[in-house]
Amino acid sequence: MEQKHALGRRKSAVARVYVAAGTGNILINGREVNDYFKEETLQYIVNQPFEVTGTTGQFDVKVTLVGGGTKGQAEAVRLGIARALCEVDKEAYRASLKAAGFLTRDAREVERKKPGQPGARRRFQFSKR
Repeated sequence: MEQKHALGRRKSAVARVYVAAGTGNILINGREVNDYFKEETLQYIVNQPFEVTGTTGQFDVKVTLVGGGTKGQAEAVRLGIARALCEVDKEAYRASLKAAGFLTRDAREVERKKPGQPGARRRFQFSKR
């Protein structure tokens, strides 16, 4: 099997994911997943597509991550891995990944700050007198 690639995005994080047959190694920006994401919850998020499809330890993953915070980056990697697994075998993996909600791009972004007020929705305190 040749290498398959996909793109995952979340907030301002962008993950380029390359999946190939292997032993289950996940490298993110040249570092192991346990080294890159210290929290177990973030490691769990990254590994969710493999657990849902039952392919834990069957693929090697190489990820290039840019932008965002740690949670957004982990969710971008999850989307990228799910999309790449669909390219590997659409019939076998797509239904379970879609049912788990891993193929949907979460489009929520930070709302921009507006001029004349301190934040996106926040207003300066109103003074009647």
